[in-house]
This record gives sequence, structure tokens and C-alpha cells, in this order.
Amino acid sequence: MAQGTGSINSDYKDWEWSADAGERARLLQSPSVETVPKSGESQGNGLGATSALGAVFIVVNAALGAGLLNFPAAFNMAGGVAAGIALQMCMLIFIIGGLVILAYCSQASNERTYQEVVWAVCGKVPGVLCEVAIAVYTFGTCIAFLIIIGDQEDKIIAALVTEPEEAGSSHWYTDRKFTISITAFLLILPLSIPKEIGFQKYASSLSVIGTWYVTAVIIIKYIWPDKELVPVEIPTSPSTWTAVFNAMPTICFGFQCHVSSVPVFNSMKQPEVKTWGAVVTAAMVIALFVYTGTGVCGFLTFGAGVEQDVLLSYPSNDIPVALARAFIILCVLTSYPILHFCGRAVLEGLWLRYTGVTVEEDVVRERRRRLLQTISWFLLTLLLALFIPDIGKVISVIGGLAACFIFVFPGLCLIQAKLSEIQETRAISWWAQVSYGVFMVTLGAFIFGQTTANAIFVDLTA
Repeated sequence: MAQGTGSINSDYKDWEWSADAGERARLLQSPSVETVPKSGESQGNGLGATSALGAVFIVVNAALGAGLLNFPAAFNMAGGVAAGIALQMCMLIFIIGGLVILAYCSQASNERTYQEVVWAVCGKVPGVLCEVAIAVYTFGTCIAFLIIIGDQEDKIIAALVTEPEEAGSSHWYTDRKFTISITAFLLILPLSIPKEIGFQKYASSLSVIGTWYVTAVIIIKYIWPDKELVPVEIPTSPSTWTAVFNAMPTICFGFQCHVSSVPVFNSMKQPEVKTWGAVVTAAMVIALFVYTGTGVCGFLTFGAGVEQDVLLSYPSNDIPVALARAFIILCVLTSYPILHFCGRAVLEGLWLRYTGVTVEEDVVRERRRRLLQTISWFLLTLLLALFIPDIGKVISVIGGLAACFIFVFPGLCLIQAKLSEIQETRAISWWAQVSYGVFMVTLGAFIFGQTTANAIFVDLTA
């Protein structure tokens, strides 16, 4: 996309914006991404530390996660292997396009994080909506992570408790609510309180290895199945044409790495849009193979009977699968504090901007407010996770929000960036890019509206 002469939206300075209050933007960076301080000169001088190959793996790691457990169920909802793969391929075009648009707008606005780009390019209202969406998305993802912990611990405990249990005779310490709570209080809460989370990058690397192991186990179990794993009916077409859309939240949730993509782009040695296009294409193709392998093999192993969390479909006493469950728990334990950290940073920025207080003036109260925010966030997510045991319901909601990050906000940025260009005549390419942006916004709004309405309808009629 060629950059025309013109300035990006100047509404970014509204709400008595202070450069110090923008400190919270830095917190949304991936802990494993080292970037140079923002300046007009450093943007294009290759001062970043990340090579193109390194950027590929960072983006892959940002995309891959516990969301892969839901892909077999997504293939089932989509109506089979062919429909699931076709849906992924179609959406991947726009997913890659959104990542390229964000890099283009980051370079044009000289901003280094997702929400700052939206603020600078689109103005105050979309900027605030973006930050609120990030906070809600990270909050919902934290709930999903706690549900995943409960699911996996149930299976591990079932394998360890070998004596036959009569109805109502289960021990109190094996109760799901107790195991989730004790794990959360002992491991997650202490990791969520610190002001900085740079130490998490080492544990996060181990969790990435865990997701690859889970995929390998699911594929191997399909190729060499156990005798007791007999699939029920395997759908080959969707039950209704609208059923395909029910798989979109899972795909959006799985491939959503857009919020962390802008810092990765700016951390590159040569932050150029063309190079970035090759980086994200390679990264998304790798993620596609991982998700497709998990989705296809998990779906064909269990057919229409596959659980929302595919690991729940396997027997409790399967040792390789038990190890996969342990890896997923590790992945979630390290991911929850990072997601909470991002959400807390956005809320902090909104508070500072609303009150007009700078970071330096607010140092004394920062620790007290951080503890209050962390404990409130933690207790609310834990409470909701204890009473919403079905992860599919949570994914359906936050998957719709993920569609906003993938389609709506990048589309709005592209439209506004092109409208800000000063040109005597507007070429066909200009109109094509604006039309593409309009289509992305429309598609994202449709996915968000359809999945959110469906999730609310299912909850009300359940």
C-alpha cells in the first residue's frame, strides 16, 4: 500500500492526553519483544533487535495457545473437514491482511502498540472502544483459562483416584471448584501482582513447547488410535448454512495475534511493510498447519461426539494425554498473568487519561490501585469460571471480540489512513483499498454481531 502525503487523525490528543499517560501502551508488548524507545527517527532506521525469522516465531507463538483445544469442535460445527479447512483458508486472507494494515498504519502514525495506532489513526471514540474491547477480551480469556485448568485437573484427578466412587462419595479435595480455586490462589494470583512481568518470557517459551506437544499427541492418536476410541457419526456437511458461522469465534480466537503484532513489527531490524507481509504470511501458514492438524485429527477421532475441549474426549488414564493436560495447565498458568497484565494496563491508561493525572504524579497511589485492580480482576474471573463450566460459551463471546481486532479496527484504520491522504486524483488502487477496508469492517461487525447474539440466545434458552 503506497503511502500518500497527508497527516493522520489529530484527535489523538483529546481528553487532555499526556505522553506520560501513554506509558501503559508499552505494557501491552509481548514480554519477549525488546523494542527501542519511540521516536520519529528510530521508526525506520533499523534499530530493532528482531530479525525477520525471529519475528516469524514470535508471531507464531502469539497465535498458538490453548485455543487449539477447541478446533476439533469447530470443525464439527462447521460441518466436517472440507468446510472447516475452507473456512480457515478464507478467513486467513483477511487475518493476514489485517496484520499488514496494522503495520502500515503503525508506520504512518509512528505509534508502537495496537491501541495507540487506533487512537492516532481513527480518533478518540474508536480508540476508547478499542481499549475497552481489549480489557473485555483479556478478562474473558482469563475466565476461559481458569475453566481449562478445571477441565484438565478433573481428568488428572480421575486418573489418580483409582478406587471406585459411589454417587455422592467424592472427596472434598477433588471437587472442581476447590481444585480451580486452590490452583488460582497459590499459582496465578502471586504471578499477577508484580508491576513487571519480564520474567514470564522463559515460562512462556515452555508453554509454547507444550502446545506443539498437544498437537503431536492428537495427530498420533488419530494415526494409531486406541481400540476404545471409536468415533460416532462424522458429519460431512453443515446441518444448516448458518451453522458454519458458529465455528468463526473459535478460528478468530485461535488466530488473534493482532494486538501484540504492532510491537513485534516495530521490534524488527527492518520494520518495512513488505518484509512484514512475508513474516506474517509465513507465521500464519505455520499456525494454519498446527490448527488444521489438531482440528482434523481430533474431529476424525471422535466425530460429532467431540467435546468443546478435545482433551476431555480422551480417557483419563492415557499417559501421553495426561502429559498433554499438564502442559496445557502450564500454558494457562503462564498465560493468565500476561493477559491480566495487558488488561490492567489498558484500564490504568483509561483511568489516567480520564483523571488527567500523569504517571509521575500518580506513583504513590499506583501500588494500591494495582493491588485493588489485580485482586478484583482475579476474584471476578475466578467466580465466573466456577459457575460457567462450559468453555464453549466463553469462547463464543470472546471469539466475537477477537473478530473486532482482526477485522473491524484494522479496516477502520485503513479507511481513515487512505481518507487522510492528500491526492489530486484518486487511482483505482485507492478505491480498491478503501473498499477492502469497508468490507473488513462489515465482515467483522457481522461475525461479532452474529456470534454474540447466538451466544446470548443459547445461554437464555439453555
